[in-house]
Amino acid sequence: MSRTIRRFRRKPNGWVLARKITQAAALLVFLGGLILSRNSTSQELLIKDLVRVSPLAMLAELLSSKTFLAGSTLGLAVLLSSFFVGRAWCGWLCPLGTLLDVFHFSRGMKGKPLPEGLRKIKYGLLVLILTAALLGNLTFLFFDPVTIFIRSMTLAVLPALDKVVYFLETALVKVPFLTDPVLAFDAWLRPQVFPVESAVYQYAVLFGGLLLILLLLNFVAERFWCRYLCPLGALLGLGARLSLFQRRVNDHCTQCGLCASDCPTGTIDAEKEFGSDPAECTMCMRCLESCHQKAVTFTGKWQIAPRQEYDPGRRLFLGTAGLAVVMTVLFGVDWKGRQPRPRLLRPPGVEKNNAFLSTCVRCGLCMQVCPTQALQADLAESGLEGPGTPVLVPRIGYCSFSCNACGQTCPVGAIPPLSLKEKRLSKIGRAVIDHDRCLAWGQHENCLVCEEMCPLPQKAITLEKSGFSRTDLPGEELLLPVVNSDRCIGCGICENKCPVSGEAAIRVESIWS
Repeated sequence: MSRTIRRFRRKPNGWVLARKITQAAALLVFLGGLILSRNSTSQELLIKDLVRVSPLAMLAELLSSKTFLAGSTLGLAVLLSSFFVGRAWCGWLCPLGTLLDVFHFSRGMKGKPLPEGLRKIKYGLLVLILTAALLGNLTFLFFDPVTIFIRSMTLAVLPALDKVVYFLETALVKVPFLTDPVLAFDAWLRPQVFPVESAVYQYAVLFGGLLLILLLLNFVAERFWCRYLCPLGALLGLGARLSLFQRRVNDHCTQCGLCASDCPTGTIDAEKEFGSDPAECTMCMRCLESCHQKAVTFTGKWQIAPRQEYDPGRRLFLGTAGLAVVMTVLFGVDWKGRQPRPRLLRPPGVEKNNAFLSTCVRCGLCMQVCPTQALQADLAESGLEGPGTPVLVPRIGYCSFSCNACGQTCPVGAIPPLSLKEKRLSKIGRAVIDHDRCLAWGQHENCLVCEEMCPLPQKAITLEKSGFSRTDLPGEELLLPVVNSDRCIGCGICENKCPVSGEAAIRVESIWS
């Protein structure tokens, strides 16, 4: 192939430009939706649809909860679109796919291509997710690309960006003529884009590291995730096999090979007259830019794609479905011997842990909208079924008495959409005082923090006379905090504000233990 062709191989194409503009707009919509979610007036308008647009998440939730949600129609529309425009979602709208295009690292490593059989992995993941969902287990939905993007942005990328901006502001505010502009910028930025207090999420490195790994896999092959691992791409690929609009090659083809070298998913095969598999094509239109002979077209014609060696078969389906059954059973076993989990605190309104696990799609939206970062991603507290689900960690944040954002934001109703009045009556757990660690009980020092912080009109924490004198002020009678378990809703503000260093002297325990 001549160097002249290589150097001038690309020609401007309107479809490619339209795709790039659409990708940028879709990415901004996802990022804007996450950022604006901190504004309560925006929650109902957009943020739920960020998850509902994923047909894999909605289908798995339907199979698991046996309930069809009205919002699922958005994901259904994306799924049906694959019968007309193939995997255009992957190439035009998917936020994770857009990030992979941005960080494409010179389109992968040069050298011997990976075996085509690896493309079966994503079909195996798809069968694993849907079979487990049918059995009431949504653990493997952790691999849905839309929820991966949202979790990574919420728990790792945006908090890291917040810290970088804060570091720069701290440095610039010291410059005299920049002080006022920086303070004004920060006053706008903190309520609108970032939380007033810097967000802290446990396991942020883990969730951010997963996204980083997916990006670094582009060194191995461009869009490695889309080619070999993405279960949503596999689901859309099934419809794309008989889609109306497919890539086709006409008699003008000179077999120069430029389209094959430019294809981000490596689906253009020189041995098959540079044809491509519509189940692997993301409709990126890059081959239109590569072809100087007008040999590539995307025409409308119903046609079933020929079978490929990596297409899912009976053996893959039965083997993976059997694995899903075994893993679902193993995940459901209580390996701790039914020991209580006193620190397993769920969001307000969640009453049964098992029902919650079979409904929650692990999207992380509730963590994004929580104003105090009280909701954190679980890793092991709720067992093998619970990674990625939200748990309340009072030492990091408390459930604000004036907030019901998590329930209003949950796209699948795993967290009930309680009114503020209902939420204030909903029990999350119960506060328990460790008398040995409590400053009042254990050291006879005056401490009224937990009683003062309790937000209930009829306080769940009251002060009782002890008959002892305070060690810090002899002659004054010591008052001891006492928890009224019937009144306590387990919001966690007492534990959050407890002045004892390390583990708090008052802790919220699960109502399930």
